[in-house]
Amino acid sequence: MNHSLLTVFPLLLVLIAGHSCSRTEHQFHSPEASFLNISEQGQGWIAVSISPFDGSKDTLVIRHPVSRIIAMSTSYVGFLDALGCDSVICGVSGVNYVSSPELRSRSVADVGYEANPDYEKIMALHPDVLLTYQVSGAKSQFISKLEALGIPVFILHEHLESNPLARASYIRFFGALTGKMHEADSVLEAVSSDYVALADSVSKNMGERRKVLMNIPYDDAWFMPGENNYLSCLVRDAGGEVLGGKPGQETSSSIFIETAYSLSKEADLWLNVGWCQSLEQLLGINPLFGDMLTNIQNNAAARGHDRNSVVWNDNLRLNPSGGNDFWESGVVRPDLMLRDLVGIFGDGGGNETYYRVIR
Repeated sequence: MNHSLLTVFPLLLVLIAGHSCSRTEHQFHSPEASFLNISEQGQGWIAVSISPFDGSKDTLVIRHPVSRIIAMSTSYVGFLDALGCDSVICGVSGVNYVSSPELRSRSVADVGYEANPDYEKIMALHPDVLLTYQVSGAKSQFISKLEALGIPVFILHEHLESNPLARASYIRFFGALTGKMHEADSVLEAVSSDYVALADSVSKNMGERRKVLMNIPYDDAWFMPGENNYLSCLVRDAGGEVLGGKPGQETSSSIFIETAYSLSKEADLWLNVGWCQSLEQLLGINPLFGDMLTNIQNNAAARGHDRNSVVWNDNLRLNPSGGNDFWESGVVRPDLMLRDLVGIFGDGGGNETYYRVIR
């Protein structure tokens, strides 16, 4: 690594998560992220990543734009693609699941997954930085070995931000990395303005909230997003209410299928039904699903909604290998996600970006 570009090291000073950036040229104040702080330092930037698990902090000092990034999450591809900077990506985890046609059209190395990484390939790529994430407070063997090999690693926690605009604000980190901060602020300002205007319009014209059942079982466990979860926030801003989510909780919790059946007696919409692309596939998962669908359809009709448009999935933009752009470009564009949901709650506008009706 060229140390004139950036430096990664643990942060010993106490910093406040989400503290506003002190800037002169770039005046747009982005929504506060809980787990990332970015500020100017001389002619460069300093990024501070704060672990939501144990509060530990790392810093990335960016002196000059980087030219070689390994991205272990497709959401990073979405941020860089939005800035027109995906050319800096020299390696990804699971290239077949990347939605960006530009990235898929060129030879980008697949470095494997955390459970089975190709360390030799990672070293041969000579990345300026490898960007990855954590799902627990314990440092993974993957990260420890990379550090031992001298590979600069920076951990991002954008996937745990519960505010859709806070998650989108991570584009500023990628703007700092690539020397595109002005462009990053412009994208974020436009997205935030559109999102807030739409959410305000929904709030001012609020009728009865749509009652939403979320997800299907995964390995016999039905996960329901908490009241303050990222998806729950999107649904609420669009004029809906996710049923069964634990109050005040951001993470998802497991419920029994019998609980989901009871929730279907209240619901008038069913969203994010996993891999299903037809009602036939959905109803084939469990014998109870037929009765649950009937409950939801009857509720929708009784409340004046289209009973034939009650099941929607976030898989409109799947690539041939099953990679879902909802978790790639969608992370940067929560305004488009919100617009989809507002249309769906009004029985579907037919111009959805990420959602499709399941019939």
